[in-house]
Amino acid sequence: MQRSFIARNPSVLIFLALLALFTLVVTVLSEGFGVGVISTSFVKTLGKTLCLCLVAVAMDLVWGFTGILSLGHFAFFGIGGYMIGMWLMYERTRLIVVHSLSQAEIPPTPTEVVDAIGNQIFGVVGSNEFPLIWGFADSLFLQLILMLLVPGLLALVFGWLAFRSRVAGVYLSILTQAMTLALALYLFQNDSGLRGNNGLSGLQNLPNVSAPQSVVSLWFFWGSAFALGLGYLLAAWLVNGKFGSVIRGIRDNEARVRFLGYSVEIYKLVIFTLTAMIAGIAGALYYPQAGIINPAEIAPIASIYLAVWVAIGGRGRLYGAVIGAALVSLLSSWFTGGQAPDIPLGFYTIKWVDWWLVLLGLSFVGVTIFTPKGMGGLVDLWTARRTPNRHGADLGPNAGSLREQEAKQ
Repeated sequence: MQRSFIARNPSVLIFLALLALFTLVVTVLSEGFGVGVISTSFVKTLGKTLCLCLVAVAMDLVWGFTGILSLGHFAFFGIGGYMIGMWLMYERTRLIVVHSLSQAEIPPTPTEVVDAIGNQIFGVVGSNEFPLIWGFADSLFLQLILMLLVPGLLALVFGWLAFRSRVAGVYLSILTQAMTLALALYLFQNDSGLRGNNGLSGLQNLPNVSAPQSVVSLWFFWGSAFALGLGYLLAAWLVNGKFGSVIRGIRDNEARVRFLGYSVEIYKLVIFTLTAMIAGIAGALYYPQAGIINPAEIAPIASIYLAVWVAIGGRGRLYGAVIGAALVSLLSSWFTGGQAPDIPLGFYTIKWVDWWLVLLGLSFVGVTIFTPKGMGGLVDLWTARRTPNRHGADLGPNAGSLREQEAKQ
């Protein structure tokens, strides 16, 4: 009888159990729950970290398992944040405008309400008219669909053009980075429709929700943990089936896979588009916890950081991507948040706020040279040293093969 997917992959169950336990512990110790050991700001940091772990899993699928070094996946992450941010900013502004105009002696017309909302949102860039891309900003349902659709369509079009031309290797990485740079430069313009360099702000305030931030932060933390669990489960299911075998074959020897009759371009396009949509979901959960999104968030350097996280954690291992993203994200918050003490050397004082990126770069170089399997390789070493306990089971493929007890004699 064929065993279930979880039975064949106990590491997935272990990961989900650890994630559930972590979520429970943070919830109980949070301010929103009442204990107050963990502050609301740190709950937000942990929630954002879980979102970064999710986009790292997506990056591991496209790079660690398929061999496509994409330096543009953080662009899809940012697009997801913009899609949900548009609704949050529109609805919050609408409530403020409606409340303000309701106090007037003459009730405002719908056109006056829309104009007032537009003036509040786009007045900072010298406009009061809604751009075309804000056409569905008043509908949460439609913006959630766009959260998946826009990153997916962008990845689909870009991937189809690149893969059908058989662009690969470093050239594909440069193209994905160029795509990200072009998108960031466009969004920096005031006439992009997304408030240029000002970005979208106040995203932490949920419309029609009177709950304090300590409770809202827990809601997003739960949502981030749930999304990471589902994303990890989906990724593990993909890589442990026939689809996973094919994309690993593409990574190791693309020409041989093509010779065997597989449509390499289709497999690449599917995984590229799917991971872009996963990145969009992660971004939609991340930026309401961050409170703001602007074009600087999706600059090419952010996608390079994403590749560094996966490399440090160990590409080709889903748990490695999670470990790398979580470790670097939390260390980054600690070093750049002023919590790490400065080190006075007499002639010079090491300030970690200035030296964190140098430390991260050195870590990446060290991992690449000395431990190419990343931190996930430590798990491999531990499992490889464990002595198998077969309890007298057959050591060969056939019944009656040499048994363990006989082999010791």
